[in-house]
Amino acid sequence: MPKLKTKSSAKKRFKVTATGKLLREKAYRSHILTKKERKRKRNLRKPTLVDPSDAPRIKKMLGLA
Repeated sequence: MPKLKTKSSAKKRFKVTATGKLLREKAYRSHILTKKERKRKRNLRKPTLVDPSDAPRIKKMLGLA
């Protein structure tokens, strides 16, 4: 059976950690930033882990599963 291609959209959005977990960027930081508090915008900068229930699907998109 041939290898599956990696989904380009997933490749751009997710990174895999050394332990195999998935990192993603947070939403709500692209526009209308004037009404959001400084603390909220600062917390949106940091990447976060993908929920474990979504991880298998995303790993499949990245060609890891």
